[in-house]
Amino acid sequence: MIHGAGDIRIETVPDATIKDATDALVKVTSACICGSDLWPYKSMEASEHGNRIGHEFIGLVEAVGGEVTKIKIGDLVVAPFGYSDGTCEFCHEGLQTSCVHGGWWATGDVDGGQGEAVRVPWADGTLVPLPVGEDDALMPSLLTLSDVMGTGHHAALVARVAPGKRVAVVGDGAVGLCGVIAAKRLGAEQIIILGRHPQRTSLAQEFGATDVVAERGDEAVERVRELTDGSGVHSVLECVGLGESIETAIKIARPGGAVGRVGVPQDAAIPGSRQAFRSNVSVGGGPAPVRAYIEELMPDVLEGRIEPGRVFDRTIALDAVPDGYRAMNDREAIKVLIDF
Repeated sequence: MIHGAGDIRIETVPDATIKDATDALVKVTSACICGSDLWPYKSMEASEHGNRIGHEFIGLVEAVGGEVTKIKIGDLVVAPFGYSDGTCEFCHEGLQTSCVHGGWWATGDVDGGQGEAVRVPWADGTLVPLPVGEDDALMPSLLTLSDVMGTGHHAALVARVAPGKRVAVVGDGAVGLCGVIAAKRLGAEQIIILGRHPQRTSLAQEFGATDVVAERGDEAVERVRELTDGSGVHSVLECVGLGESIETAIKIARPGGAVGRVGVPQDAAIPGSRQAFRSNVSVGGGPAPVRAYIEELMPDVLEGRIEPGRVFDRTIALDAVPDGYRAMNDREAIKVLIDF
């Protein structure tokens, strides 16, 4: 439960139960802390009652509603960071984050993912069974399919990454690192990671980054142009959400390039919009419809072609979640895995 900025508590709450015929009850076996969880951790106003939190989890199905037909009791499932019915027009278009009946974990009466059990609305449309056991060594990588790997992939698709293209990834957090994986997987020729934490940028290079730019602002723009013969990159994956990061993303894109935004925006306006207009740079993106990507990305995880689980550099138990938030906020950890 989050009660305000810097105030995460472990509390006993009423047990999750089936409420609707389309629900499933999932006992969580692994979850994690997301970079986007740090925004309320930094800024949420104090709350007496607190809010549940967390949106990435894997677990065992313990019960299902009467209308659930695809998900079975005993299935080990991964849950995308939003739930969706799987039947509306937007779900059919692969945009489950705009599902007309969908929503987000830890809102209203829906459980958060950082807890022992979750009621999953629209279980058939939301959950994806995993073909492995809960103790499989690939579990960390499979957990990234709930958010960060799919989000990095979404940024790459929106930015039109393709074979032979030059790509820049703004941000060296878990999403940015998965963006490097996605860009490499889609055939990018040059991948520039913009980040200043050596542990993270070294991992980015292991994932396929060809260049590291530690500078920020205008110095970063100048350095990227030096690395691209003065032209800029074809594709930019913006994985932070701050005004400075989106402005940098637009400035380092070559004329006619594209920016894929997946960092949760912290500003109402888009800085650099005039620059984007002048250079015919497309700017798009939003909450990644990771449910649309799980089946595509899972075989690469299962067969070892990608290893996004390496973004987890700390594993804790549920009782240690408050310290996990502190560690991520203080940049002591890239991403924290919660083992139940």
